[in-house]
Amino acid sequence: MQAREALLDRAMGPKRRKKSSEKLRRGRRPSEGLAFVALGASGAVVGTVRLWDVTLGEGGPAALLLGPLAVEPGLKSGGIGSALMWHAIGEAARLGHGAILLVGDAPYYGRFGFSADRTGSLAMPGPYERHRLLALELKDGSLDGAAGTIKAAGRKVKALDFVA
Repeated sequence: MQAREALLDRAMGPKRRKKSSEKLRRGRRPSEGLAFVALGASGAVVGTVRLWDVTLGEGGPAALLLGPLAVEPGLKSGGIGSALMWHAIGEAARLGHGAILLVGDAPYYGRFGFSADRTGSLAMPGPYERHRLLALELKDGSLDGAAGTIKAAGRKVKALDFVA
């Protein structure tokens, strides 16, 4: 956990904790079986991605929120982020989840099938750039009728929990 947090600080800086996505993650555990790290040759954490349970609007369908995806700054463009993304998407599909959302750059995440085409009726809690709210349906129709503010769901962190 400490190695992951240190990597996130190096890769994303201290402002990462103020993002709208972080508000949905705070006080929650990642979705069961959907927290991943990439290890370098020395065994150090060089990449990380987690997926979080969310609800799409009041009483809306369940989905996953991906993020943050981070790679050791000196190792960017080496394929670590892509490998983590493909693995996370594959595991989420294998576990039966219907859709994944994220806030990110469409040119990067588009290669994995993410787009803003199905997110126009959804909103993040707090400030965000609307065009950066992207989604990927793992099951056709999972985002049909999804509207409203995305809400945190899933397991809460207890006082003695160590977040995976």
